[in-house]
Amino acid sequence: MTAPRIGFLGPEGSFSHEAVATLSHAAPVACASIGDVLAAVASGALDEGLVPLENAIEGTVSATIDGLVFDHDLVIVEEIILPIRMHLLARDGVRPDEVTKVSSYVHALAQVRGYLATLPLAQVTETTSTSQAAADVAGSPEPWAAVGSALAASLFGLSVIAENIADHAGNATRFVRVARQAIAAPTGTDRTLIVCFQDADRPGSLYGILGRFAARDINLTKLESRPTKTGLGDYCFVIEFDGHVADDLIADCLADVQAHLVTVKFLGSYPVTGDGASERRVAVGDARHNADEWIASLRARIAH
Repeated sequence: MTAPRIGFLGPEGSFSHEAVATLSHAAPVACASIGDVLAAVASGALDEGLVPLENAIEGTVSATIDGLVFDHDLVIVEEIILPIRMHLLARDGVRPDEVTKVSSYVHALAQVRGYLATLPLAQVTETTSTSQAAADVAGSPEPWAAVGSALAASLFGLSVIAENIADHAGNATRFVRVARQAIAAPTGTDRTLIVCFQDADRPGSLYGILGRFAARDINLTKLESRPTKTGLGDYCFVIEFDGHVADDLIADCLADVQAHLVTVKFLGSYPVTGDGASERRVAVGDARHNADEWIASLRARIAH
């Protein structure tokens, strides 16, 4: 069986490259930008794509979520959590205090602001990816440096001249694998991501949406507003929650929201990393069972 061609943000040596390398059956294809990854999957040029969705420090990756919400009809089929170790990369013999320019992807630079402020000579510039920054440094005779991975240093013949330079410990990025049509099968430990588009800006509209989830004890894991790009003040809501569209409870909630409140765009139901979602679902189920038993005991006392 031919391995699926999976696009990632290149060149080789990026954190996206590290993430796609964790997939056991894949033929990775480097792309110039996140937008290019999504477009290639949407057009059929690639089978799937792996793109960063969220970083523990910087939050949502705008290029990914906006591409999924506004530009393409793709579904998320898997998430991968990758611990991120940021290093300062340069040619052999260059010291941090000699660096005149530091380059990297915008999200990577934002995660090392504190460290970069300690470099007395360095000007900061953005590139299309961390690995592109490493390639630029490797090809220049100037005392430049890149913020990137140890893998990028190895691939481009650079040295790690400062290790673990992120401003906060425990940094990680959530990557998602996207495809054109098929929704991932339920595993019992799943999340669903949707976008809600309002017909009009009305008082209580968000409350009405969230109330449908609360009434069914569905745990929300992420809520974010995004500008719709149609006018100032127009927003949609990106909502992630525990459960799979194959679950009757989830399907009923989505149908209720779609029928009575807003237009819903489905972005996928997919297995999540870790067992937190499963534990929460068990706890909610136990609480509901106990509540039902309490109601039953009260009804049993009604006089006939």
